Amino acid sequence: MLSIVVFLPLVVACFLVAVRVPDTAARWIWCALSAAEVLLIAGMWLGRPADPSTSLDFEQRVGWISTVASSYHVGLDGLSWPLVALTVVVFASCSVYALNEGNRPRLHAALFCFLQTTCLGVFAAQDLLLFFVFFDLSIVGMYFAIAGWGHGQAARSALMFFLYTFLGSLALLVGFIGLYLAATPHTFDIVELSRTAPLQGSGSVGVLVLGAILLGLAVKTPTFPFHTWLPPAHTDAPAVGSAVLAGVLLKMGTYGFVRIAMPLLPDAWRDWAWVVLAVGIVSVLYGALVALAQTNLKRMIAYTSVNHMGYVVVAVGAAGVLTGSAEQARQVAIVGAVTQMVSHGLITAALFLLAGVVHERTGTYDMGSFGGLARPAPRYAALFAIAAFASLGLPGFSGFIAEFQVFTGAIATAPISALAVLGILITAALFLRALQRLLTGETVGRSVGFRDLGAVEMCAIGPLLILALAIGVLPAPLLDVITPTAGQLVDLVGR
Repeated sequence: MLSIVVFLPLVVACFLVAVRVPDTAARWIWCALSAAEVLLIAGMWLGRPADPSTSLDFEQRVGWISTVASSYHVGLDGLSWPLVALTVVVFASCSVYALNEGNRPRLHAALFCFLQTTCLGVFAAQDLLLFFVFFDLSIVGMYFAIAGWGHGQAARSALMFFLYTFLGSLALLVGFIGLYLAATPHTFDIVELSRTAPLQGSGSVGVLVLGAILLGLAVKTPTFPFHTWLPPAHTDAPAVGSAVLAGVLLKMGTYGFVRIAMPLLPDAWRDWAWVVLAVGIVSVLYGALVALAQTNLKRMIAYTSVNHMGYVVVAVGAAGVLTGSAEQARQVAIVGAVTQMVSHGLITAALFLLAGVVHERTGTYDMGSFGGLARPAPRYAALFAIAAFASLGLPGFSGFIAEFQVFTGAIATAPISALAVLGILITAALFLRALQRLLTGETVGRSVGFRDLGAVEMCAIGPLLILALAIGVLPAPLLDVITPTAGQLVDLVGR
C-alpha cells in the first residue's frame, strides 16, 4: 500500500507525458490523483496499529543493489507519518490552485506528480541509498519547476538552487558512504544502522561523517549561512513551486536530522549538539531580522522560513545536550520539532499561494505598491490575516503548539535557547507591518480594482489554514503519533 502511494503519482506523470490529453483534462487528472492520495493516506493513518511499537507501519523490503547490501526498504513511523501526510495535503492544495494554470498545464501537472513521488519517497525510505536517490531527484524536479514556470530571473535562480542543493547532496552521499563502510556487515539500511550505531566511540571519524551529513542537510533546510539560495529561488518560482519548496522540500533537511544524523551517530551528535543549537539560534534571529527589512512580500515570507526552520534546529540541537535527567524535556523538544515541520508546511504553503495571487493579479510583490487591500478583496484579506497570525505563533494555531513544545524542551536542557524566543517577537512585528502595508488604510496603488479570491483559490488555500487551526485546537491526534517514536529517538541519542 505504501509503495502504491509513493509511485502512483509517477505513473500519472508518465501517462501525462506520453498521452497528449487536453489541458483541462490534465489539470483535473492531477486533482483526482491528489484527492486519491489524500484518501489513501487518511485510510492508512486510521488503520495504523493502536499500540505503537518499534516496528514500522506498512513496511516493505525488496532486494535492490545486492553488491552493496542496499534494498528497497520503506516504512512509516512517528517521524515520517506526519510528513507523508503533509506532503499529500500540500500537493493536493497546489493541484487545486493549478486549475487556473495556463502555461503548458499538461507538462506542469506531470512535473509536479513526479515531484510528489520524490518527496513521498524521501519520507518513506528506510535505506540511506534509497533516501539519497529520492532526495536528489527532488532537486531535479524543483529545478525544472523554477526554470520552466518561474518569472523574473528564473533561470539564474533555478541554477543557483540546483548548484547549492546538489553540492549539499554530494556531501550527504559522502557521509552515507562513511556510515556504510563503518558498519559490520556493510549496509545502508537505516533500521540496522540505528541498532548498531557503527561509529559509536570512533571519535574524530564519527565527527567527520556527521559533519558531511550535517552540511548536506543544512543546505536543504536551509540554515544560516547556507540559506542564500532560498530567497531568489522563492522570489522567482511559480506560486505552487514556492508552496511545495517551502511546505515540503525544506522539511527533507530537518527530517534528515531526526531520521539519520541523531539516531545513527549519537556520539558525534552529542559532541556537535552545542554547535547545532548555536546555528539554530542564529538562524531564528537572522531570518526574522532580515525578513523585517524586506519590502518584497515573497522574499519576506522566504526569510521567515529561515526563522521558522531555525526553531526545528534549536529543538534537535537541544535534544543532544545531555543534562541530568532531562529525558522528558528532550522528548518534548523533538515532538515540538516534528510538529513545527508540519505547522510550517501548512502555513507557509498558504502564504506563498497568497503571494502568488498578488503577483498574478498585479505582476509585483512590492508591498509599497499596495494599501487598503481589505476593501476590494475582503476574502483575500481574511485569509492573509489568518495565515499571518498563524505564522507568528498565535494560540489556537499549530504554530503555537509547535513553538511552545520547542522552547519548553529546549530551555529545560539548554537555557541559552531562550535567546531564540526573541524571534517570535520580531516575527510578530514583521507580519503586523505587512498586514498594515497591504490591507489597511485607503485603497491606493495596485489595490484599486484588485480582484478578490475566486472559488478555486479559496478551495486551495482555505484547507491548509483549517488544518493549521485544527492542530492548534486539537493537537492530540498528531502528537500521539509522534511521541512514541520521539521517545525511542531520545533513548538512541542518550545511549
